[in-house]
Amino acid sequence: MNPNTKALLSIVVPLYNEEENVVLLTQRIHKSLEGYTYQIIYIDDFSTDKTRKVITDMNDPKVHLLALKKNYGQSLALAAGIDYAKGEYIITMDGDLQNDPSDIPQMLSYALDGEYDLVTGIRQKRKDSLVKKIPSKIANFLVRRVTKLDIKDNGCALKVFTKDIAKDLNLYGEMHRFITLLAFLEGAQIKQVPVKHHARHAGVSKYGLERVFKVVADMMLLLFIRKYFQRPIHLFGILGVLLILLGILINFYLLIIKLGFGEDIGNRPLLIFGMMFILAGIQLFTIGIVMELLIRTYYESQSKRPYRIKNISIGGKPS
Repeated sequence: MNPNTKALLSIVVPLYNEEENVVLLTQRIHKSLEGYTYQIIYIDDFSTDKTRKVITDMNDPKVHLLALKKNYGQSLALAAGIDYAKGEYIITMDGDLQNDPSDIPQMLSYALDGEYDLVTGIRQKRKDSLVKKIPSKIANFLVRRVTKLDIKDNGCALKVFTKDIAKDLNLYGEMHRFITLLAFLEGAQIKQVPVKHHARHAGVSKYGLERVFKVVADMMLLLFIRKYFQRPIHLFGILGVLLILLGILINFYLLIIKLGFGEDIGNRPLLIFGMMFILAGIQLFTIGIVMELLIRTYYESQSKRPYRIKNISIGGKPS
C-alpha cells in the first residue's frame, strides 16, 4: 500500500431523506477504504425521515454527522461538509448508492501522485431515467461550448480533491453542478476517470427537467465570473460605449433631417430610441465603474491577490 494512504481522507456526503441507504453506504465505504485513514462526514440537509436517527444509532466512530438547521440545498450542504473536513484529501459523493465507493482508491492514486488537484468521475453505463439523463446531457454540452472546458460528465458527484482546492471552492446557490468548473477556475489540474454507476437502491430522485433552466442561469453567472470578474469594466464599459455611440448616431441622423430638410422629428419613435440608447449606455458604463471599484475593494480589504501560486522553487528545488 502506498505510504501516502496514511494521509487523512475526508469523505463528504450530503444527505436528504436517505434513511434506507445510509447504513449500506457506510458499510461499502468501510470495505472500500480498508487500510486507509479516513473520516466519513454526513451532512443531513434537514431530512424529514429518520436519516439522522439511523446515522446516530450506528455509533460508528468514523462517522461525523452535521445536522443542518433547515434545508439549504446540496451546494451549501457540501460547503458545510468541506469546511468541517480535516483531511488532506477530500472526497465527495452522493448518498443514494449510485456512486460506488470501490472507485475511490483508483481515483485517489492519481491525486496522491501529486500531478492532479481534482480527480472526477465519468459515469459508465449510467443507470438513470431519461428525466435525469436529458438535463445532464444538455448541461454537459453547454458547459463544453461556453467554457471550453472539456469535461465529459459535470454531474458526477464522485470526486477527489486536494484540500487546498476544495477549501477554496466557495460553493453557494446551486453551484454544485459546476464544481469541476469552479475548481478549474481556481487553477486545478483535473483528471477524468471512468467510474461505475448503479441504479438508486431506495428512495426517490430529487431532480427533474427544471434543472435545465437553473443550469443556464448559473452558467451565465459563471461565464461572467470566468471572463470578467477581475475586469467588469471591459464588459459593461464596452457595451455602454457601444450604446452611447449608437444613440449619438441616431440623434445625429435626426439632426440632419431636422436642420437640412426641415422635417419634424418630435413624433418619431427613432428619437426615443436614440435617447434610450444614450441613457442605457451611460448606466452600463457607470455600472462597470462601480463594479470595478467593488472588485478592488474585494481584493484589497481581504488582502487577497488576483492570482494563485501553485509552488515556488529555488535552484530547481522546492522552497
